[in-house]
Amino acid sequence: MSSRVFVLAKGGEPLMPCHPARARALLRSGRAAVARRVPFTIRLKQRTRAESAVAGVQLRIDPGSRTTGMAVTDEQHRAGTDGRTAVVRRGLITLELRHRGEQIHLGMVRRAGHRRRRRSANLRYRAPRHANRPRPDGWLPPSLRHRVDSTASLVRRLCRLAPVVDLHVEQVAFDVTALSATAPGAPEHTPAGAEIREFLLARWNRSCAYCGTSRVPLNIEHVRPRSRGGSNRVTNLVLACIPCNRAKGTTDVSEFLSDRPSRLRDVLGQLASPLTDTAAVNTTRLLLVAALAGLGVPVHTWSGGLTAWNRSLAGLPKSHTLDALLVGALGHDRGGALVRVPAQVLVVRSTGRGSYARTVPDRHGFPRLRRPRSKVHHGFSTGDLVVAHVPRGKWAGRWVGRIAVRTSGQHRITTLNSQFDVSYRNLRLLAKGDGYAYGFTREKPVERGAGACLQWSHTERR
Repeated sequence: MSSRVFVLAKGGEPLMPCHPARARALLRSGRAAVARRVPFTIRLKQRTRAESAVAGVQLRIDPGSRTTGMAVTDEQHRAGTDGRTAVVRRGLITLELRHRGEQIHLGMVRRAGHRRRRRSANLRYRAPRHANRPRPDGWLPPSLRHRVDSTASLVRRLCRLAPVVDLHVEQVAFDVTALSATAPGAPEHTPAGAEIREFLLARWNRSCAYCGTSRVPLNIEHVRPRSRGGSNRVTNLVLACIPCNRAKGTTDVSEFLSDRPSRLRDVLGQLASPLTDTAAVNTTRLLLVAALAGLGVPVHTWSGGLTAWNRSLAGLPKSHTLDALLVGALGHDRGGALVRVPAQVLVVRSTGRGSYARTVPDRHGFPRLRRPRSKVHHGFSTGDLVVAHVPRGKWAGRWVGRIAVRTSGQHRITTLNSQFDVSYRNLRLLAKGDGYAYGFTREKPVERGAGACLQWSHTERR
């Protein structure tokens, strides 16, 4: 389970999340029933919303290109030592939404390649459309539109499971022109130096590019030394710890990492990657806020610099979920702080609901296999969460996992450690597929001596 369990009233209205031990007690006594498996939600059988005290929670969002962090928090008023009242923030549930924008982009590129090849070979001609076709206001490529829609969809679902009273969104924008331009002096001493350094910290995951060491002082390093014609462009900059920076000196990176070819390939591959993720965040940040504003919940936007400042004062490492907990003003001057961090993160991976295509193309783009018209076979569809009771054979026993359906009725079930076929007669539906895959991961640990005011909420595994 996650650190808190979603709770619904008798009529389906959201109540304050409760501790997993409290949820287990309610289920054992028969006063509650399981309403949803993932995220785990219970529904009370007798208590209504009017009979409950609901203070409300906040949903904080740290948008990203590949991953978006979300955190459900509440705030409590506590009296400080100086007599003033401080507002402390507690993290209840953290989620990590993993987008599939890159998969959508590759699919669009593959389809365009098939069409281009058919035209060039004069096999199935269709004249290319004009490049000046008008597009409506707010149009986005499908890979970018997916980031906005999937985030808004998950937020809408969380608002139905928890009494969200405020949405707090981090709005950060990198100056792509400044990152691509050549600075005349040392990068850290230019006006764009702070932005470049923050970009490098995010790009190299706050670790040394040469040895992978983290939680140490890092310097901005020129991969190709300036004495050998290297520039100050961001494509020539990495982060390096002090020992690696001194050891490399003016040596070329190919010579310095000659004994570590895998590390050399990683460094060169990362340098060659374009600023695609940065441009994606810049393009979708305003449209995301506009989409969230249509949910009927007040939306507050905050800068990325404030989140970084809160993270430095709390002594927390960099991650999307931890940044989501720290979005918004904490009131450090009045004694405010983050006092609880969930130790377990609910990972929500976007998988989609299948394809609209009725055929499967070969490598040339021609249809070779026809898909069935219906996506539901014997009462199940791909992505459903089921429990399988196999009576005999190699896989005899009880199994829980997601299935991929077939017209023959021999569906394939995928569990944590295995994958096999099972008849639909031995399956029982637990939850319908909703286009997402769920899992859990551990939050990044806090280094010793940092974040002394934090309480890590550990939970039992189901």
